[in-house]
Amino acid sequence: MNLFNHHFMDLSGARIYLERYRNQPFFIVNIATESRFVPQLKRLQQLHTQFSRHGLVIIAIPCNDFDEEPREEAQIDEFLRENYPSSFIVTQRYAVTGPEAHPLFREMLQEKGAAALPRGTFNKYLFDRRGELAEHFPPETLPDDPMLVRSINQQLGGV
Repeated sequence: MNLFNHHFMDLSGARIYLERYRNQPFFIVNIATESRFVPQLKRLQQLHTQFSRHGLVIIAIPCNDFDEEPREEAQIDEFLRENYPSSFIVTQRYAVTGPEAHPLFREMLQEKGAAALPRGTFNKYLFDRRGELAEHFPPETLPDDPMLVRSINQQLGGV
């Protein structure tokens, strides 16, 4: 599995080729606007502000696998702009579990097993500069959790 072999569509419908970010670590979070964890988006933006200049790429992937994302792309975009303005990448809505899951998550299942897959919204995935999954964190782990920040720092080479 390699993250850089994948692409997503952003909320406006533009294709995001992850290959373009080769040699940069990634932090991916599956989100939902009706999740009890949605306030974490503010901390995710703070993480982006802190680390994007050092090369960290953050992608939020809306999903309705857990019945917490009733909105379509335009509504998701509006909700985020009004409530959680952000400058990190937000994709179109994708499945992250099951047969309709985005290919990245299907590959994670094949390579890392079911324990790596989301069991709810706001699961966090840290990929290294080679595009390999380095660590994953449960929804309860806040984006600014010291352990998570330490892991990001390691992937960035100790900034």
